[in-house]
Amino acid sequence: MTVHPPSRRPAAAREAVGLAQPAEPVAPAGAVAAPEGADAPPARPAPRLPDDDRARLLAGAHHDPHGVLGARPVPGGVLFRVLRPHARQVAVVTGGRCTVLRPEGDGLFAGVLPPGAVPAYELRVTYPDATLTVRDPYGFLPALGAPELELLAEGRHEQLWQALGARVLTHQGATGTRFTVWAPNARGVRVLGDFNHWDGTAFPMRSLGSSGVWELFLPGVGAGELYKFGITRPDGSYTVRADPMARRTECPPATASVVDVSHHEWRDGAWMAARGARPPHAAPFSVYEVHLPSWRPGLTYRQLATQLPAYVQDLGFTHVEFMPPAEHPFGGSWGYQVTGYYAPTARMGTPDDFRYLVDALHRAGIGVLVDWVPAHFPRDDWALAEFDGRPLYEHPDPARAAHPDWGTLEFDYGRAEVRNFLVANAVYWCEEFHVDGLRVDAVASMLYLDYSRPAGGWTPNAHGGRENLDAVAFLQEMNATLYRRCPGVVTVAEESTAWDGVTRATHETGAGGLGGLGFGLKWNMGWMHDSLRYVAKEPVHRRHHHGEMTFAMVYAYSENYLLPISHDEVVHGKRSLVSKMPGDWWQRRATHRAYLGHMWAHPGKQLLFMGQEFAQGAEWAERHGPDWWLLDPSYAAEPDHRGVRDLVRDLNRGYRAAPALWERDTDPAGFAWVAADAAEDNVFAFLRFAADGSPLLSVSHYSPVVREGYRLGVPDTVAAWREVLNTDAARYGGGGVQNPGGLTPDPVAAHGRESSLTVTLPPLATLWLRPA
Repeated sequence: MTVHPPSRRPAAAREAVGLAQPAEPVAPAGAVAAPEGADAPPARPAPRLPDDDRARLLAGAHHDPHGVLGARPVPGGVLFRVLRPHARQVAVVTGGRCTVLRPEGDGLFAGVLPPGAVPAYELRVTYPDATLTVRDPYGFLPALGAPELELLAEGRHEQLWQALGARVLTHQGATGTRFTVWAPNARGVRVLGDFNHWDGTAFPMRSLGSSGVWELFLPGVGAGELYKFGITRPDGSYTVRADPMARRTECPPATASVVDVSHHEWRDGAWMAARGARPPHAAPFSVYEVHLPSWRPGLTYRQLATQLPAYVQDLGFTHVEFMPPAEHPFGGSWGYQVTGYYAPTARMGTPDDFRYLVDALHRAGIGVLVDWVPAHFPRDDWALAEFDGRPLYEHPDPARAAHPDWGTLEFDYGRAEVRNFLVANAVYWCEEFHVDGLRVDAVASMLYLDYSRPAGGWTPNAHGGRENLDAVAFLQEMNATLYRRCPGVVTVAEESTAWDGVTRATHETGAGGLGGLGFGLKWNMGWMHDSLRYVAKEPVHRRHHHGEMTFAMVYAYSENYLLPISHDEVVHGKRSLVSKMPGDWWQRRATHRAYLGHMWAHPGKQLLFMGQEFAQGAEWAERHGPDWWLLDPSYAAEPDHRGVRDLVRDLNRGYRAAPALWERDTDPAGFAWVAADAAEDNVFAFLRFAADGSPLLSVSHYSPVVREGYRLGVPDTVAAWREVLNTDAARYGGGGVQNPGGLTPDPVAAHGRESSLTVTLPPLATLWLRPA
């Protein structure tokens, strides 16, 4: 549990709900202290509180504190009972009269007032150094209705954050915060916070029947308050937990949840209205992947909003992708071990500050994807693990719960409430923060029961297979719900196997008998690994690995693909992209440029991790981020790095301007090989076609020599071609070997076509040619 300092809030504000004060001897049960400002006789003695109720209430294990605290009619009057540890005196204020209650010991005060209907009342609570008047939390009806509880029980509450967590609202005429938490195995739950000096004794929550939800409305508690839940577990032990539904958290390493109210006024209406006009698989889609804490270390969300949109807009990317922005305790996990699924990390500001950043990107014409991690969560004892004393969010079978690779826990996708928690979380990021899509991390680890598990270390599904049917159903529900509720969003699967139908519609059944998972795009991990292996070879050896570059076209239309060069490929000894290339510095940069030109022309969308756009030589490290100093004009090699960045800008601009490169990305008729078998030359040439049939010719040459008069078969419908991009251009740091002017085809057959071009191939370069 985090040890919190004394409250930073003014005493008067804290006392609005009745703070616990330093311990003070309490009068014996039955004694009545002298009235302090009372103008009515002390209350009559109350019926004795049963010993079992008293014991459970004081132990934080009472399921119905509202049944023993507050006010209710009894024979002969109205019974009031209040739990205020450390109070010297408690009085009931009603109808302009103040009646002192009798102390019962252990911080309990009670008394019977004259008969009648239960009146509207307040409590006057006297502590050694203060007297305050407050509304009684136990004088309120539940602030969560039956329809919401039914949806929760069925696992169908698509805006779960509206029902669970801390929500500021007005209830029965009082403004305060409704605290709700799902903890079905708990014997009792309390609210702790700054407002009660982290002593929740006086604030037990009530159980709302079989829903497993606990609720308490605290009048006077508002935005900015720190809180946690104190949970009495089934074995009687006690644990203090952050709110799984917290929409704001303290900045790590502190772990408290924060009551939050958004005041952001969105200004991205035009973007939101237009983003669904064209499906992403048939639109320009190039992504700049960013680790927000280290892109410019030390910047807040609002400071990033003044720099990141301008930078990405200048480079021409259509989207940014944030590595997981949800709250996480260990910065070195890069966000992939989440403890606060509903809260953007507080390291860079508030949730409204994060909204401000997304808003700024949208107004710059840039879409926002976020990495989302429903595959696993960490074991921190203040977060989700065995939340209420038993497996709750994790699978009850320890063999199914323990993730074999990361020391974390896997969600129980078969439990309706857990599935609801995750599905609603996907919706939450898109509705509350206007993000344009989710890149779902580690999908393969969810789909297979035997993922990273040895023989005998897993149990087959009901059909004897290795597929995790619960995870399949969850992913289908998540995708279907998100696409229905949030038009224009896209979900992207990081799925590294040959699972059938990752981007197939959920209602369409595949050969294996399962419906599609329903994702919009899938990372093409096969292309990534194969192509990186190829370019890492010395040019003289590449002819033996030619098929590694062409193999992707065998399955290119089996899914809607995105081609990723992500953070995973430039860390942990894998080297940066430019450093993977063989040869001297010039050759490495040249191959880097040729590879990017090839990637942008290849069927599929593109993703590039920060730092690779200017050929950073060092691996990325979250401690200091990209090596921006490489772009300092005072650095001698700055032109080398600036040239690569200029190329990336031109690639994005040329890509957007050429519908052939994106309009038919998922249509086999939008692609045709020209030279797929030129292994001895290290050449790959292919055509891309727009919907209207207009072509683009891409030629990549991975040998460090100039090839003049290289003949390529082309469609005879084009009278002349012109070079629109050449990664060997001098402005990119290349040698300047180009094909100036128009290029006229000859009536010479080549590559199965009746017409052909002769071009000069620069060393280690990619050319794009379009009709002149």
